[in-house]
Amino acid sequence: MKLHDLRPNPGAKKKRKRVGRGIAAGQGKTAGRGTKGQGARSGGGKGPYFEGGQLPLARRLPFKRGFTNINKIYYRPVNLGLLAELELEQGVITPEVLVARGVLKKSSDPFVILGDGDLKGALTIQAHRVSASAKEKIEAAGGSVEIIPLGE
Repeated sequence: MKLHDLRPNPGAKKKRKRVGRGIAAGQGKTAGRGTKGQGARSGGGKGPYFEGGQLPLARRLPFKRGFTNINKIYYRPVNLGLLAELELEQGVITPEVLVARGVLKKSSDPFVILGDGDLKGALTIQAHRVSASAKEKIEAAGGSVEIIPLGE
């Protein structure tokens, strides 16, 4: 195959329709624009925003979809059962420990300790938030909870 043998696939390139070139061409005189009116004029026609006086879709949608609160904090859930499975030698659980064990992606990610599962030993847990049931179970096992302020 040489450079002069290259051709586009059949049907890949269509010839441009040349309108307004006489009645024999089939698109002569009004060139497919009809007779008179806004659509027949140069630069005529309504834009995509116009819907015949109806409230346009772009203005209706914000009411339909609500909004996203940019200040909302999304906490990563971590259950007590998962902490028990980690079988930590040292009794302190910090965000860095959870990142090292693959529970969290970043140590700066806010996470919440939830009360699903049971603890075997006493643990000191540092978390951004702790549910009431989790705090109860941790203290019952002889552990303690430290709340980390957000942004640290």
